Amino acid sequence: MTSATEAVPAPGRGSFFGMRVREAGWGYAFVLVPMAVFGLFFIYPLVYGIYISFFEWGILGKAPGATAGLQNYDTLYHDQVFHRAMRNTFEYALLVVPLEMALGLVLALVINARLRGRAFFRSAFYVPSVVSSVAITTIAIYILNPDGLLNKIIGSDQAWFGDADTALYSVVGLNAWTTAGTVMLFYLAALQSIPTDVYEAAAVDGTSRWRTFWRITFPLLKPAHFFVLVVFGIGALKVFDQFYLVSQGTGGPEYSTLSAVFYIYQEAFKSANFGVGASAGVVLFVAIFLLTLFQRATVGRSEIG
Repeated sequence: MTSATEAVPAPGRGSFFGMRVREAGWGYAFVLVPMAVFGLFFIYPLVYGIYISFFEWGILGKAPGATAGLQNYDTLYHDQVFHRAMRNTFEYALLVVPLEMALGLVLALVINARLRGRAFFRSAFYVPSVVSSVAITTIAIYILNPDGLLNKIIGSDQAWFGDADTALYSVVGLNAWTTAGTVMLFYLAALQSIPTDVYEAAAVDGTSRWRTFWRITFPLLKPAHFFVLVVFGIGALKVFDQFYLVSQGTGGPEYSTLSAVFYIYQEAFKSANFGVGASAGVVLFVAIFLLTLFQRATVGRSEIG
């Protein structure tokens, strides 16, 4: 019979090492599946797209006798339609992202206040973000056509989506309204994470509401600003469906609703010129990547440290 004072033998080094290996193995096993999906559906298409961008590539694959080169990129460099598509894309992003951020922040401030029926307004503001963009755009086309509801209210016959001077800005307003609810949620989460003691100290000092917002709330929302700017900025640079719908698949009038992704779609799937479409995708990818690095080095500088 073992004495009560006899020490229990400690587990051997080998068993401890084996336990750590098994834990690491399970961890890598759980990570392997999402990494495999990411590699199959994201990394592989990216590498393959870069590869075919250097060849004359049609619907049946590489053209006979095609050699690797920069012909597709040279085509883009001299293609004024591609230049217009990139200009439309960046102009759209520069307009819609600040508008989304402003609307989302205002809605978040309203919802974060002590307001009767706050749950209802939170749902009402968010509903446009979860409704199909195709359905919303179709309704907008009906409202904004020359005989639509808006023109009847303001007494005009303006074709908002059919005029080259207003088509892009009409899509900007439409998308800013539909996505402001999602931006609101990010800002609302950031607002609710701000400690209340800073507001109590400001109230003791007699600080006005506007000064409290500008000196305390807005700076403390910097991580949310950076997140929204990057995520929705990338989304704006990839806009496609609204432009396609309002122009009925043409990118008109006068290429005013032709975006970079729309140009890729036309080259690859309508003209079966996959080489030029892939090269346009690579150019757009590089532009988004560089813009993200710039945003991280400026707006997100504090998050890096």
